[in-house]
Amino acid sequence: MMPAALTVHVAAIAALLSVPALSVVPQASAAEIQTPTPGCNGTLLQLTVRESGESRADRFRFNLRLEADASTSADALDQLNARLAAVRNALTPLIQTPLVIPSPSTTAMGGSAPSKRFRASTGISGTVGRANYNTLIQRAGRLPGVRLQGMTSLPSADDQASLLDRLLEQALRRGRRQAERTASILGRRRVTLLRIDQRSTPPGIRTMSADAASRFQPEEAPKPTGSVSLALDFCLN
Repeated sequence: MMPAALTVHVAAIAALLSVPALSVVPQASAAEIQTPTPGCNGTLLQLTVRESGESRADRFRFNLRLEADASTSADALDQLNARLAAVRNALTPLIQTPLVIPSPSTTAMGGSAPSKRFRASTGISGTVGRANYNTLIQRAGRLPGVRLQGMTSLPSADDQASLLDRLLEQALRRGRRQAERTASILGRRRVTLLRIDQRSTPPGIRTMSADAASRFQPEEAPKPTGSVSLALDFCLN
């Protein structure tokens, strides 16, 4: 007699999707065989399948830090505002989205009068396309008080949708193949898909350090990654 529940862990053996500028990495799947349940007159097979892949980096979100030092907090803020104006003038022609600039903060640097110093600082972020990647890094590097903190690779909307669609198709195919193999082992002839529970992680989180961002060419930057995870119920008859 078959046990009430049997857990089988299966290593995925799936070919990478052959898609220009997209690569797919198969992940491990897990299967659980259960006794008949309502809606299934045979054996209920529950599978978890996960696929992940990479998409072309179409644009980049950059993060800068802007600082200014002076003998008073008011002077530090005035200098910061002047430097911020220079950043806007230099970078605005290159970016795809408006700059995001939080309210500045000031901190005392220590020491005592008349040598006491104050520092004003803020962050600057925005999005730049592949064509202006190097130009933005070079311009930002020449501006006083500006420090590059990192770059995040982002896909285009079309590439993101295409990747997730292909990962979903790959996961469904691999889930059915696993179900058909299990049915064959059990002597069952028919495989019916009863349920799909999908979890997707859109591509876009691949952050580079400031040092890496300054060394990479756009085509060499780490690619955005995404994943699709499916919980599948099959009925084996």
